Amino acid sequence: MRILDRYILKSILTVFFACLLIFLFLYIIIDVFSHLDEILKQQANITILKQYYLSYLPIIFVQVAPIACLLATLFTFSKLNRDNEIIAMRSSGLSVLQITKTVIIFGILVSLFVFWINDKFVPASLSLNQKIKEKMESGQEKKPEEKEEVIDNLSMYGLRNRLYFVNRFLPAQNSMEGIVILEHDAEQNITKKILASRGVYKDGLWRFYQCITYEFDKNGQIKGEPRYLEEEIMLISETPKEFLSQREHADFMTIAQLNDYIWKLVDSGASTAVRNLKVDLYQRFTLPFTSIIITLVGIPFALMIKNRAAALSSFGVSIMVGFLYYVLSAICIALGKTGMLMPILAASLSHIIFFITSLYLINNLP
Repeated sequence: MRILDRYILKSILTVFFACLLIFLFLYIIIDVFSHLDEILKQQANITILKQYYLSYLPIIFVQVAPIACLLATLFTFSKLNRDNEIIAMRSSGLSVLQITKTVIIFGILVSLFVFWINDKFVPASLSLNQKIKEKMESGQEKKPEEKEEVIDNLSMYGLRNRLYFVNRFLPAQNSMEGIVILEHDAEQNITKKILASRGVYKDGLWRFYQCITYEFDKNGQIKGEPRYLEEEIMLISETPKEFLSQREHADFMTIAQLNDYIWKLVDSGASTAVRNLKVDLYQRFTLPFTSIIITLVGIPFALMIKNRAAALSSFGVSIMVGFLYYVLSAICIALGKTGMLMPILAASLSHIIFFITSLYLINNLP
């Protein structure tokens, strides 16, 4: 690595980590004071508060990393420009790309790291954070006994075009109560309806009790007499773990889990749900690269800063551009979920527009 690259990288790293620490501190302090009345009311102990805010760290990092990259880029190159070091570099024959190469590579590496954190840690952190918050609000952390988890009104789409409705699901016992299963054909016409008072998963099989099965013809009319069995073994591939995971919000799923859920929903006829989930899935791939896009947008403004007045104006303009980026991204996501844009285009359009804009601005630098 050249001395110049090390010099620029040192400044970038210093400002980037300083911004991260400041943002983390401010985020936690603001959250503490905004929920101080609830914390005091529930008398939450230090251990539960520590777990709560530690679970926040991956979430905060993913959110503030692009802004930290932008500020690091602005500070580093504006300082170089004010000290006439940019002029010296250009006079020695270095191009804008050669000067900014270090920060661009850094932005790419941050984006890849954000992608990894966003997929591997953020879903689990969101789920843990939600559970701790519910405990704090209900005061359950004071109770020594552990209450068995019960999930009411669970619904999910499964394989073989099945739709499940469950009144009560008890994960610890691998059982559920008040079961309704609807089976559909390829045209989404109902072909079978199964009612059961109780279901138990044992030895890899579902056993349903007091089970009534209705068969339907193509016109939706009941075909023949309903069949009643006191106990019936059902060939259902979904395990209790899958029932438990599918009740989670898309934000709590990894990319692999979300993709698997979409695959199960494709033949269910739930086109709106599939479209929304596809937008969320593609956004998982594009969102982490906000860091490099924001960095590229900040470079031309940073290189224009030569004095304090210009610094303030360029800083303000670049922050405004970053704000517009987030606004455009939100609009594109909303259009994608309403069906006006293809899911992959909704997740990537703001990136494409600002990437082209940044290349245009960099190319037109003096």
